[in-house]
Amino acid sequence: MIKLKRVSDKPILLPEKENSWEAGAVFNCAVIYENGLVHMIYRATDIASNGKEGDFINRLGYAISKDGINFNRMKDPILSNNVPQEARGPEDPRIVKIDGTFYMMYTGYSGKDLKICLATSKNFIDWKREGIVLDEKNKDASLFPEMINGKYLMLHRREPDIWIAFSDDLKTWYDHKIIMRPIRGSNWENKKLGIAGPPIKTSHGWLLIYHGVSKKNVYSLGAALLDLNDPSKVLARQKKPALKPELDWEINGCVPDVVFSCGHAEIGDSILIYYGGADTVIGVAEINKKEINFSQSRDGRSEINTL
Repeated sequence: MIKLKRVSDKPILLPEKENSWEAGAVFNCAVIYENGLVHMIYRATDIASNGKEGDFINRLGYAISKDGINFNRMKDPILSNNVPQEARGPEDPRIVKIDGTFYMMYTGYSGKDLKICLATSKNFIDWKREGIVLDEKNKDASLFPEMINGKYLMLHRREPDIWIAFSDDLKTWYDHKIIMRPIRGSNWENKKLGIAGPPIKTSHGWLLIYHGVSKKNVYSLGAALLDLNDPSKVLARQKKPALKPELDWEINGCVPDVVFSCGHAEIGDSILIYYGGADTVIGVAEINKKEINFSQSRDGRSEINTL
């Protein structure tokens, strides 16, 4: 079974009380490894992210690291709440690089509804808003990091399921299809699902880290494997979580009992999975690509595990 191993028992990024826009919480970050550096775009709130202190505002901040653990961050946000769909700010970014351009899908929160939005950049700091991707209540979306069979692919979440969709131009999306549903008999993913970061390409298929929510609203991370040429096909899905809330800062915070990921850094064979702890701080866990194995069990069921 795949288990994500925490790199640190302490958060690697905390709210910055001296910066009013990120004084409440920092969590749910997009991450990508580029030119020897780990680039992080994280969600931040000015006050508590659970709404108990009032109408918090989301903004996206930028941080950079050589080792993936110690980050330096910009003083000012790179994306704020300055368009109508983002009146309460952008949330939960996910980034891929395709043909030299960084594509960031994120949730635009108007204060009334949540919609998937897209922005593009060449340098992580200057972002061009491309607008709303799907004009419907939706979130937890990401592009695949490459075109497949000449098409762009997107994973998204029409509650409570994970969906896939296809596009020729990043504007019109079609052939929406459910690929994963909650499992009624599970004790950790029986309420709803959503992806973590973008799918990760391996020799066995697309490794998808995703979050599952229990009936008690505990958020854990799971793992599934999608077909390389047709990612609408789920090859395997492990029964137990790969990471669940266990440490104090994952259990206690603005929203208790939450580990929630939006991004990862692939550094050689190592995959660093960054996640929000209790919607308050950011932690990181790790898995090695070489340790991921895909096999058939005696009953014929496909399994993902580690060597």
